[in-house]
This record gives sequence, structure tokens and C-alpha cells, in this order.
Amino acid sequence: MTIQEPVPIPPLAGFTVGVTAARRAEELAGMLERRGAAVVHGPALRIVPLADDTELQDATRTLIAEPPDITVATTGIGFRGWVEAADGWGLGEDLLAALGSGTLLARGPKARGAIRASGLVDAWSPPSESSAEVLEYLLDAGVEGKRIAVQLHGEPLPDVVEALTLAGAEVVEVPVYRWLPPVDIGPLDRLTDAVLAGGVDVLAFTSAPAAASMLARADERGVRDELLAAMRGPVLALCVGPVTAAPLVAVDVPTLAPQRSRLGAMVRRLESEMPARARQLPVAGRWLELRGQAVLVDGVLRSVPPAGMALLRALARRPGRVVARTELLRALPGSSNDEHAVETAMARLRSALGEPRLVQTVVKRGYRLALDPAAGPFPASGHCLNGTSR
Repeated sequence: MTIQEPVPIPPLAGFTVGVTAARRAEELAGMLERRGAAVVHGPALRIVPLADDTELQDATRTLIAEPPDITVATTGIGFRGWVEAADGWGLGEDLLAALGSGTLLARGPKARGAIRASGLVDAWSPPSESSAEVLEYLLDAGVEGKRIAVQLHGEPLPDVVEALTLAGAEVVEVPVYRWLPPVDIGPLDRLTDAVLAGGVDVLAFTSAPAAASMLARADERGVRDELLAAMRGPVLALCVGPVTAAPLVAVDVPTLAPQRSRLGAMVRRLESEMPARARQLPVAGRWLELRGQAVLVDGVLRSVPPAGMALLRALARRPGRVVARTELLRALPGSSNDEHAVETAMARLRSALGEPRLVQTVVKRGYRLALDPAAGPFPASGHCLNGTSR
């Protein structure tokens, strides 16, 4: 019999990713979906521009009247928004002249790009893309007597402002936009509920305020501890960079981030990480690969209902050994005390796998995965153990 080559499986097939971004969410979701992931979008915040805000206009006029020695641009969208707002007030050219008379520092490449797009030139940008390194650079250079404009990125930077002030600088804070909770909080709540129910494998964060906002909302709902437990356990926290990861690291959540803080690099990092997290087991003459919310059976992707996936994970923790119905009942999301729920979920699991013999019933005791302990290494081609084609 001719053995057919298996159809390639996308690297993120079978995994579900929760996207918390407000900006560029569709772009991120598209990259994830092209790699096979299922995406759940629950924006954790919204960006409110302050083009009509008197605080921003006052800061702009102050800096035009007395230009800064140093300007720190923290985000590309913020710096562009500032210049556009100044243009709207008829102050654009005056603002650029004032900023250009001093030194401009960019926290990262996007801020650097916005500076250069405005016709100005930046003098330095930190490799880490962090405000902390910008602060260290300024303090090392000496700021006593300097007038420093700091473009905020959605929330205050009290540590930076205080440190510069204590070092003798005069700091002008420039609030270009603010992060606020989303108008419709429902999608974020549904995403959190899906995480707690075991239906999400990865939470993706592209800004620190989004991570902080999700934790704050979970705290309001009384589920913060449960959310943190999930993120310290089976759910991977994927961050675009170390700045984004900071609120999670502060509460002992492990994070994964690319070397370069870019959406594409972030997705590629996940692409290389998730297949290695899949559990591979030889069972009843087949190869099973547990992938988050789905299973590969001899290389064929099969979707499994959440309850069935919970049972399969419980069985896979002790492959080949009997797992009692009472233990499986506790593994079911939102389970009751009715053991019939286990039988119903098990029937759906077997149907989804397409091969009832993979999970054996042990009368009056429970269920077990029919493990093949003598099976060889996982076949790269994904062919069946008995040598037949799919």
C-alpha cells in the first residue's frame, strides 16, 4: 500500500489565542489565524486621544514659549498625535521648531520613526526600548538645570518624573492620550471566562496598560486569583516586549517575549514555542498530539469540545493508568456532582477523536488511555504505528 505524505499542519493549529489589544488587533489576529490559531478578541482598553484637551494644549504652548533642552518621545502614535494636534491649533511649526532646538530621545524605533517623519532628528534610543533605560541614560549624562519634556504614553510616569526632578531637572509632562477601559467590557469578561474555563491557551499582550487593565477588571469581578493561577499554569502570557510584560512579571506571571518588540517577531516566537508544548502519546496503535483545544490523531487535526478536552488532559496526565470517574468529574469545567456528565463528555470525546478504542472503559473503576509503552519515537511524518496510510 502506498503511504501518502501527510498534509502539513500549521504550527498554531489547535491552539486558541486571546488577543487583548485595542490597536492593530485585526493585524495581530490575521497573523495568528494564518498560522492556524483560533483567536478570541477581548480588548482590555481603549485609546482616547487628547487633541481637544486643554492640558495638552497648555503643555504645548508652554514648551513653545520656553523650548525644552531635551524631549523624550515614548511612543510613535503619541508623538504623531501631539504634532497633529498642534497642527490643528495652528502651532505645528512652532512646536517642531521648539523641539528641534534641543535634543530628542526616542524610547523605541516607533517613536524614532515618528520623530524623523516630522522632519526632526533623534540623538539616541535605548536597545531595551524601556523608559527605565532612558532615565538611566539621562541621569548618567546629568540633568541638573535642564528643562525636559516627557511625552507620556497613556499613563503617568511618576518614577521617571520624580527621579528627574530630584536630579535637578524641570520636567514638563505631555499627556498626548490616555488608556481607559473599553466602552463595552463584555468581550474582555468573556475572554477572561474562557481562560478560567480552560478554553484559551495563550493570552497576547501588546501594551503594559492592557495587561494591567485585564488584571484590574478580574479584581473587580473577584476572579483575579483564578486568572493569575491560570496564567502561572497552563495559559501562556505572550508579550510583545519586556515593557509590556512588566505588570505581569510584578505578580509572578511567567511571560514569553521576542528579542525584538514587534508583532511579527511576537507571532514567530509563539510559532516556535507552541508545537514544543504539545503532548505526544502512542495510544492504541495511533499517535495522539494534544494541542490546547484540539488533538492530532496520526497527524489529522480533530477539534474536541471543551469538556472532552478537559477529560483528555486528565487522562494524559497518567497515560495507561485508570482515572476514576470522580476525579474526571472534578476535571470538567463547571461540573456538578452528576457522574453522568462524565459519560456524556466521554462519548463526545470518543466521537471527536474518531476512534473509540483510544479511551478504554474499565468497568466500575473509570477510564484509561490505551497507552502503547513499547512504541518507538514520534514519527515525523505522522504515519500510523501500523504502517498504513491515513
